[in-house]
Amino acid sequence: MFNVTKKSMQWGDETLTLETGKVARQADGSVVATLGETSVMANVTFAKQAKEGQDFFPLTVHYQEKYYAAGKVPGGFFKREARPTEKETLTARLIDRPIRPLFVPGFKNEVLVMCTVLSHDLVNDPDIVAMIAASAALTISGAPFMGPIAGCRVGYVDGEYVLNPDVEDMSNLRANPDQRLDLVVAGTHDAVMMVESEAYELSEAEMLGAVNFAHEQIKPVTDLIVSLAEECAKEPFDFTPPDYSALYERVKSVGEEQMRAAFAIRDKQERTTAISAAREAIRAQLTEEELEDANLGSAFKKLESSILRGDIISGGARIDGRDTETVRPIESEVSFLPRTHGSALFTRGETQALVVTTLGTGEDEQIIDALHGNFRSNFLLHYNFPPYSVGEAGRVGPPGRREIGHGKLAWRALQAVLPPATEFPYTIRVVSEITESNGSSSMASVCGGSLSMMDAGVPLKAPVAGVAMGLILEDDGRYAVLTDILGDEDHLGDMDFKVAGTENGITSLQMDIKVAGITSEIMEKALDQAKRGRMHILSEMGNALTEAGEFSVHAPRIETMTVPQDKIREVIGSGGKVIREIVEVSGAKVDINDDGVIKIASPNGEAIQKAYDMIYSIVAEPEEGKVYKGKVVKIVDFGAFVNFFGKRDGLVHVSQIENRRLNHPSDVLKEGQEVWVKLLGFDDRGKVRLSMKVVNQETGEEATKEDAAE
Repeated sequence: MFNVTKKSMQWGDETLTLETGKVARQADGSVVATLGETSVMANVTFAKQAKEGQDFFPLTVHYQEKYYAAGKVPGGFFKREARPTEKETLTARLIDRPIRPLFVPGFKNEVLVMCTVLSHDLVNDPDIVAMIAASAALTISGAPFMGPIAGCRVGYVDGEYVLNPDVEDMSNLRANPDQRLDLVVAGTHDAVMMVESEAYELSEAEMLGAVNFAHEQIKPVTDLIVSLAEECAKEPFDFTPPDYSALYERVKSVGEEQMRAAFAIRDKQERTTAISAAREAIRAQLTEEELEDANLGSAFKKLESSILRGDIISGGARIDGRDTETVRPIESEVSFLPRTHGSALFTRGETQALVVTTLGTGEDEQIIDALHGNFRSNFLLHYNFPPYSVGEAGRVGPPGRREIGHGKLAWRALQAVLPPATEFPYTIRVVSEITESNGSSSMASVCGGSLSMMDAGVPLKAPVAGVAMGLILEDDGRYAVLTDILGDEDHLGDMDFKVAGTENGITSLQMDIKVAGITSEIMEKALDQAKRGRMHILSEMGNALTEAGEFSVHAPRIETMTVPQDKIREVIGSGGKVIREIVEVSGAKVDINDDGVIKIASPNGEAIQKAYDMIYSIVAEPEEGKVYKGKVVKIVDFGAFVNFFGKRDGLVHVSQIENRRLNHPSDVLKEGQEVWVKLLGFDDRGKVRLSMKVVNQETGEEATKEDAAE
């Protein structure tokens, strides 16, 4: 029934296996990839003809994590997988980015790639396995795909690069001081296609070394995919790239002059209007047959690309007049909004981000239900890109893949400089509202996010800045690396290379390319040029703020205390009775962790102190020889019981009340009376022994020997 093909290799500490022919046999390509005991099934289907008039490549990548893969039942009310999680969305983008440039130019048939996590051993992250499975499925599907690609994850511990570190090691870099890098690299056998990382201030040399190490590790995986395809790949789909050279020459002949004049305009809005007018002027001179040609859009893009790229590669100025290394003018402003905890307006040329920081308590932490377990996050960064930011009218809906991806990139760039939760016990939410955009809004979010958090009083280890680099790479080998790219340079160029970091090193790196890979030489030049750009931006940001400002009067104050774990139940009380009473009486929020760390939050310092004292009275132990103020709660023939320490009572024997013989304790005491007592110690049964006579009842000070004699 089955015609199974299976290939395996030793990869690091695990065995990597690719298998096809047993499941999903009606898909154009189906591969189950297994690393350790993590298995991902990738299925590829593609339309055998493009839709009429289709002018873009409709590639869709889905990545799905099934909870059964880890022996879990989904949380929530519905108990089934629903909308994609952030991890699923980011992984889908991770797979899409390196495979999209490798389809034959001009191929516009619909392609669907679906990756499903079938098994997760809680050691090997399924995102890398999914990327390899997707590449293998595409390679054997017959689609016009110029792969294969492969990917791997790299860590960095004690100066050594680590291939595919465990999920647990990478789940929270902030909690693992030995691990300084989480890097994902994808590429073909010959070149790197995609980079995604978060890091702890790595140098440019260390980061480049990690990328080169990763590329060497993925080469044998691409060879494994090729060996699989040699045995079971389908016949290549009969596709001939369309020849629109005649149409391009026609468009160029009637419109190059006007289009070149449009690109010479330096203001973005005026330039956009002029380019649209040039397109309409060109269309007015074309025949009806030429207007109906599906490749007209490609011809327009080629003309625009040749103008922008040609001027730069020949040593001329960029479309806004800059040279290849100059950063656009920067303006930074903090405390932009009056009532928020922290805010910043960061403007770089025609890109602007309004970034706001809100400080919350432990109750505001995000609970994440992941395959490898539930965990909490106390740092959130959300990125919003409304249509008005680019002067357009469009639909506004929930965050899309792009917004989630850009937000995560900024999150990665900033998380490395956050203070430890033990020193700054707040939940931090940063929201970046992109109010203007002409390239690199994610890096503007990094700069604005750094300023905004410092404005809120967050003691960052160092300010962080980010810059987007571009690339113009010609067929003859000539190239130019561009600092701080514009939207048009991103759209018509060959690379989007984003680098963020402090003065001491890189905290995040992301690279996407539109060609079949770049060399280590180009990447080294881009990193070096990006460092100079980053230092300039950090200097400009310093004009607004260089370190944490004053804590906002509108933000909650949080104090922490640690109690023995065996005392947690006493603080909470039966059914939460005690903790509810503390909150109601003090007016402060109280959050208790399983490790005994208690966070007390309130804008009112007195409320915090009151809650602290109430908790302390429950968990603290009285000290022998110390004087306490107490209240008589019960009088008996042989003495009086005094409540002197929280809910702790002790006996003052009748002989310890005064320095004279009493007939009965009631001669000098009554219930409810406040008295000073000294803790003498504990008897053999653990009962508390107190004394009044050794304490001056007026001052609360221990009585002198003379006082005692009297």
